[in-house]
Amino acid sequence: MSLRPPRLLRESASRRETGFSVLEAEILSEAAAALGRAGARAEAALARLADPVAVETAGRDALLKDAAEAVWSLFIQREACGLRDQRQVIADLGIPRSVLVRLGAR
Repeated sequence: MSLRPPRLLRESASRRETGFSVLEAEILSEAAAALGRAGARAEAALARLADPVAVETAGRDALLKDAAEAVWSLFIQREACGLRDQRQVIADLGIPRSVLVRLGAR
């Protein structure tokens, strides 16, 4: 005669979190947070570039370089998260062409 555990125990065992799923959730959470931080840095750099006072104070070339670096970092973080199409981000953030042509330039 075989003995099976009660159905309630079998169902809870299949829903129980494993160490892998907890780690995976933590990694996904950190990736999402890093993506948010990269987006905030890009928005701030683009806002400084659009501010005439900041352009006069810091210089347009320096602000363009900072904005290109921030946008490039955002694009890299998006690609690391599996988001390959950047067109919507370019439209949403209003990234100027002058920034886009500098992406990846060192």
